Order: sequence, then structure tokens, then C-alpha cells
Amino acid sequence: VQLVESGGGLVQPGESLRLSCVASGITFSRHDMSWVRQAPGKEVEWVAGITSLPSLFRAASYADSVKGRFVISRDNANNIVYLHLTHLKIEDTAMYYCENGSLRGQSTQVTV
Repeated sequence: VQLVESGGGLVQPGESLRLSCVASGITFSRHDMSWVRQAPGKEVEWVAGITSLPSLFRAASYADSVKGRFVISRDNANNIVYLHLTHLKIEDTAMYYCENGSLRGQSTQVTV
């Protein structure tokens, strides 16, 4: 059972990244998924979440700090949750983790 993040990197302010998180060992479609982040010296911050509902009813929510800039989505057929980061700011620099409430991945680093 694991979550594996990828897609982080070093970018300039204003640029974009797409983070991916591949799940294995769980019935992915039944789990609400979230992205959280932790900047150096700071506490873990919830960033975005997406429900497990069918796409017609699926809901996404965002922290105020990223609303309008980040988009969370999921591909249940391939057990992947994405976080599309746009208009990146220096303060978005952090380790980004995906989680399902009880399991958290190993993170991917975003440096702006």
C-alpha cells in the first residue's frame, strides 16, 4: 500500500508544474484524496482535496492561499491524483505530499 508523488522541480516565479501521485494497494476510487505541503520550518498545510464521488458529483476544495492558481484532479482508471500548480510564488516552495487521510506519500519537492 503506497502513494508515490512525482513532478516536482525548480521553477521561476509565475511558472507552472503538474504533480502526480500514483496509488497502489488501495481501492483508489473509494478514497477522498488531498495534497498537503510543508515548507522548511513550518507546519504541514492542507492545500487541496477532491472527493471520491463520480465525476458528475465530484467536488474539489482549496486553501485560500492557492485558490485560483492550483487545480486538483483525479484519474480513477489509473489510480492517479494530480495537482496542477500555476502562477507559482516563492512562498509555494515546499515538500508536497498526497494523502488519503490515513496514508501519506514520500513527497515531491517544489522550489520556486
